[in-house]
Amino acid sequence: MWHYVYVLENKQGRQYVGLTDNVDDRVARHNRGEIPSTAKYRPWDIVHFSALRTRTKAASYEKYLKSGSGTTFRHRHLV
Repeated sequence: MWHYVYVLENKQGRQYVGLTDNVDDRVARHNRGEIPSTAKYRPWDIVHFSALRTRTKAASYEKYLKSGSGTTFRHRHLV
């Protein structure tokens, strides 16, 4: 099973990094307002996702992308 780390961005440039097993469903849930942390910033577009084989590796990559150096990397190389 694949695990996905994804980056969403709204029209104001706000970004959100998350982890899921189903990217399409998760983005739809964000855009329906079902995710409290992103509901007031809708709509969202997916601008990047990476597939990883284990949830542990995916969670580690998600944590990195949310860190200070990961945020810099994300803005410089991914989106």
